[in-house]
Amino acid sequence: MCCKPLNMTDQQIVRALIDRDKDVTRAFFYIKCYPLFNSIFEHYYTDCDNCIEFINEMYIYMMSPQRTTGISKLESFRFESTLVTWIKTVCLYYCYARFEEKQRIDIDPNYDLADRKDCVSDSIQLDMTTLNKEDITRILDLMPNARYRELIRLRYLEGCSNEETAQQLGMTMDNYYNKHKLAKEQYIRVYRKEARDE
Repeated sequence: MCCKPLNMTDQQIVRALIDRDKDVTRAFFYIKCYPLFNSIFEHYYTDCDNCIEFINEMYIYMMSPQRTTGISKLESFRFESTLVTWIKTVCLYYCYARFEEKQRIDIDPNYDLADRKDCVSDSIQLDMTTLNKEDITRILDLMPNARYRELIRLRYLEGCSNEETAQQLGMTMDNYYNKHKLAKEQYIRVYRKEARDE
């Protein structure tokens, strides 16, 4: 496994991550920063099942364009601290926000999750009208996360509503909206890889 980031400056790592360098991403996020992510996963609130899922979630959170600026959080990093310190701060604020949202839901069952719904509606939209059912099934089979695979199948192949899908998966709506975005991201990645390989 590549360890390029260990001999790179923060500026070089950030540039490689923004350029989607797979070796740097794997070595930096999943090897060098694994102890940091694992410590946060074990001590702070997330709705992830394991540390790898948490790393995946944080990667998408840091790399996705923000609605207000159109650039990712990582692209807005100004090198006023080390990259690892910045990642720790981003993760902690993310976990705090998720915990506060969970508390609001626990206190007020009528909390409408408007912000979470906006987040989902602004993310990548899946258009399956150009694919036949066999192609969609093949792409779903290639998705590594079984829960994401089932979410996409129920929501887009079976035509279940968001609420019905969440109920069938045994998820709270808060958890569902978060996983919905991640599942769509994973589906798109697999679809694009398959399209390139054909």
